Order: sequence, then structure tokens, then C-alpha cells
Amino acid sequence: MTATLPESAALPESVLVERRRRALLEGRLLVLTAIVMSALTLRVAVTAFSPLAEFIGAEIGYGAAVVGVFGMAPPAMFALAGLLTPLLAVRLGLERTALTAMLMAGTGMVLRVLVSGTVELLVFSALALTGMGMGNVVIPPLVKRYFPDHIATVSSLYIVMVQLGTVVPALIAVPVADAQGWRISLGMWGLLGFAAVVPWLAIVRDRHGYDRVDQTAVPDHAPRTGRVWRSPIAWGMAGMFGMTSLITYSMFAWLPKIMTDAGASAGYGGAMVGLFALIGLVAALTAPTVVVRFRNPFAVVIGCAVLFYIAFAGLIIAPMAAPLVWVVLLGLGPSTFPMALTLINLRTRTPGGSAALSGFTQGVGYAVACAGPLLFGMLHTTTGGWLAPFALLGGAVLVLLFGAWQACKPRMLEDTW
Repeated sequence: MTATLPESAALPESVLVERRRRALLEGRLLVLTAIVMSALTLRVAVTAFSPLAEFIGAEIGYGAAVVGVFGMAPPAMFALAGLLTPLLAVRLGLERTALTAMLMAGTGMVLRVLVSGTVELLVFSALALTGMGMGNVVIPPLVKRYFPDHIATVSSLYIVMVQLGTVVPALIAVPVADAQGWRISLGMWGLLGFAAVVPWLAIVRDRHGYDRVDQTAVPDHAPRTGRVWRSPIAWGMAGMFGMTSLITYSMFAWLPKIMTDAGASAGYGGAMVGLFALIGLVAALTAPTVVVRFRNPFAVVIGCAVLFYIAFAGLIIAPMAAPLVWVVLLGLGPSTFPMALTLINLRTRTPGGSAALSGFTQGVGYAVACAGPLLFGMLHTTTGGWLAPFALLGGAVLVLLFGAWQACKPRMLEDTW
């Protein structure tokens, strides 16, 4: 009886190498597609809702206080997801966690437009935001696993997608609501979440169509998730990320009011917020590449801090003297946001370490950031001016610098816990 050899055994080595190379390329392209589509989804539930918040409240029946609750919900849910996602990734793996995140985001965004009560709207918004927060955490280690040789390029790409997902829904929310109603304007973004499910579903089901870049994967990092709290890199990253987010969320919330108090129209104030968000695209395109080229990029962070302080001073002293200049500088200051996301991968050795650092950085960072708009507003209400609120942000920049000093040092997380 003649034994039958596997088909691959009869093929020349060159053919087998070419097949493996093609499988790797196809697998990475599929993962890149999944990462890009997921990144587009990570902010749409926030910025599609904000322009319509008062309009929706008038129909459903909630007031300004509830609008404030909705405003604090995104960073709060992102913080919760940041702390829980690394634990979930241990059990499910990065790919299944990403799949779960997009399912939650899509489901929450669709269901919240089908309800007629405030509580249900908040619950399903929280579901969508938690899914997006999970996506925030899981994408950096996925980039490290599949694209360790192109971290800067892929990081720039997905951060640009996050920025587009921030800007576009805000720009079209009101026109679509005027034409089709707020439920269509808000709910249509759920389709984007479900679209992002498709490539992840293919990746999870595929066992032979591609080779994983990193076969070590995540399962080994369970004990490290706890030990990350002991690392100065982790606390530095959390400070850098958290203070950047605190400043950014405060400006998104209060920049229109600062402009209108200075004599500008409401429309002009809204346009300045749009410009502030658009400048983030410049940072997303350039910051990851800059970080990769520097052994210690702390000097870049110092430059961002200087931009922050100039913008703050301009908005306090003479906001309408050169508003475009102040807002452009203000928008370049948060270049430390894409820098932090890129450093998550540059300061870790494995996808497991990246997942642990990503979760800690974003969990702690967003928990702190959610207090920013509230404290900024309280200080303005108490003092009647903008000096005290901006003094708060000035202090946040100092904390950012101290955190970045720790995060930018050329060392690895796994060597510090």
C-alpha cells in the first residue's frame, strides 16, 4: 500500500515560501482593513450626538443637567473600558476582543435611536461608548502584533481615521437631522460599527488563510496586567495621555463659549471647534513618524507645551486679536495624543505588554480627563472669568510634561515592573 504524501510535500521550497509570503500579505491586508474601519468607529457615537443633544432633549424630555451627564459619559466609559479590556483580551484574544467591541458599538448606536426614554438612551449610549473604549485599547497591540515593522505608518493611518471619525459626524449631524430627523442622523453611524465587524469576523474564523506576524500573542500577559501599575513608564504614559485628553475635552466643551464671550457669533465659535479638531489631523499624520525617529522625543513634548501656553495666553488676553492663530496653536498642542498612542508600542516588547500598557494608560487617563470640562466650567462660574480655568489647564500641562519625561525615556515597560 502506497502512502499518500501531503500536497505541500511535493511542492518546491520556493513555491512554499511564496505561498507563505502571500498568505502573510493577505492576512495583514485584512487586519489593516479591520483596524482602519474600527478606527473610524471609535468617536462617531460622541460627535454625532453632541450637536443634537439639546434637540433630542426637547423631544425626549431631558434638560441641561442631563446634557452634562451625556458629555461626561464618553471619557467615563473609555476609562472603564481601559481598565477592563486587557483582562478580557487575556480570555478572548485581541481579535475576538476587537470583534466584540465593534458589535457593542454598532448595537448600542442602533438601539439608542429606537428608544423614547432618557434612561434607555443613556444605557445604550453607554454600551456603544464602552465598545468604542475597548477598541481604543485593543488597536495599539494589534498594530504591534501584525505590523511591528511599520508601527509609525500604521499608527498614523489609524489615528487619522479616528480624527476623521471625530470631525465628519459633527459636520453633518445637523444637516442630516434637518433633512431626515435626528434618529436617522444618529443611528446611521451604527452601520459603520457593524461594517467593522465583518473583517474581524473573517479574521477570527480564518485559521489557514494567513500567518500571524506574532505567534506569541496575548495569553502570556495575564500577570503583567496587574504589574503594570508598578511601572514609572505606565504612570508617565497615563499622565501624558490623561492631561492631553483633559485639555482637549475642556476645549471641545468650552471653546465656543470663550469665543462668544469675546464677541464672536455662535457660528464662529462652532467653526473654531471644527478648526481645532481638523488641526488634529496634522498631528496624527506627523507625530508617530517623529516619535519613531527620536530615541527620546521629550523635546517634542516641550514644544507642544510651549504651543499650549501661547494659545492659552492669547485666548485669555486678546481672544479676538488673532483667533485663528490661537486655535491653530491650540490644535497643535495635543500632538502629544498621537505621540502617546505610538509610545505604547515603542515602550513595550510584546503585544501582551502593549495591551497592558494601553489599558492602563487609557483607563487612568480617561478617568482623569472626564473631570476636565466640569472643573473648567466650575472655575469659570465661580470667578466669572477665564483666568482661573486656564490656570487649571496650565497646571495640567506641567503634569503632562512630568509624565512625558518618564514615558519618553528609552526603556521598555517589561524592564520596569
